[in-house]
Amino acid sequence: MKNSKLHLSIIIPTYNEVANIHPLLERIHIALKSYPYDVLIVDDNSPDGTAAEVGRLAADFPVTVVVRTDKRGLASAVVDGFSLAQGQLLAVMDADLQHPPEVMADLLTACQNGADLTIASRYIPGGSVGNWSAFRRFISSGAGWLAHLLLPQTRSVKDPMSGCFLFRREILQGTSLSPVGYKILLEILCLSNTQQIKEVPYRFENRRAGQTKLSLLTQGDYLRHLFSLMRRSGEHKRIIIFIAVGASGSIVNLSILALLTENGLLPYLASGAVAFETAVIWNFILNDRFTFKGRVTTGSNYIGRLARFNLVSLGGLVIYLGILGLLTETTGFHYIISAAIGIIAAFGWNFLSNSWWTWR
Repeated sequence: MKNSKLHLSIIIPTYNEVANIHPLLERIHIALKSYPYDVLIVDDNSPDGTAAEVGRLAADFPVTVVVRTDKRGLASAVVDGFSLAQGQLLAVMDADLQHPPEVMADLLTACQNGADLTIASRYIPGGSVGNWSAFRRFISSGAGWLAHLLLPQTRSVKDPMSGCFLFRREILQGTSLSPVGYKILLEILCLSNTQQIKEVPYRFENRRAGQTKLSLLTQGDYLRHLFSLMRRSGEHKRIIIFIAVGASGSIVNLSILALLTENGLLPYLASGAVAFETAVIWNFILNDRFTFKGRVTTGSNYIGRLARFNLVSLGGLVIYLGILGLLTETTGFHYIISAAIGIIAAFGWNFLSNSWWTWR
């Protein structure tokens, strides 16, 4: 099998997981006993004796432990593990057995067959979130949707929130990882040199022992991570350029409106329609050339993009006028305040819809 001798290092961050370590290592060994592999446990000085348990089990399994006393957090533990691990292939998984160790063999096989990055996925055929509550399903789906919306590099992956994945070490060459929270995969999807990605299905299991590390704080960390990745991957620059293009389009709109109306060439409503469409075309040309330049692929339909941009712009106009009228008439807001809120809402609609649809 191609590249069957590449050594695999599995990085597992831990904090108070002593009850899960033995079954975890045993199941990994059964799944991978025919492959050259090792497990690196990065422990945040667990008071329950996790590190001592790993040391005891090192006689039976290819496992080592690094105890950190000056740091905390899953993200930094995994990044430290990347730098300490020896394998040409690196993998990440949780210690709580919610990622079934058996899926690691499937990830390895996909990588051997040519993928740079292989991801254990709950959201492709054959995958499952198990017996999650409706609320947890909603939170997970919403988090994935936000990642797809704000970080286009993630859109080819059904489960960008997965915490179990395997990749070739070389895709991190020249990459500086600085994750916030616990979604390391987002860093790799947005910043690495990945060429081919493969997802394999798995069923998310219930935690066997210990306590979950999820909290409202981790959800806040996730949002901070998204915005950090937008900045570091350059997506925030698109917003700045989009605003500048929109401002220039407003000048075009008002100039043509005044020109046609003041010179008696058209009634003001007809002038407004012409001015609006002219500004839309102006904005489209500049956005196509500058804002979303990197997403225009060979053979992409220029007229089709223009048509989608028009539809999105009309939607933004409806949102703007709707908010202007609603807030002014029902809340007593001054029309200028209502207009400002409408402009912000319409801008959000226009940018996100065009980013998602016109220039996907």
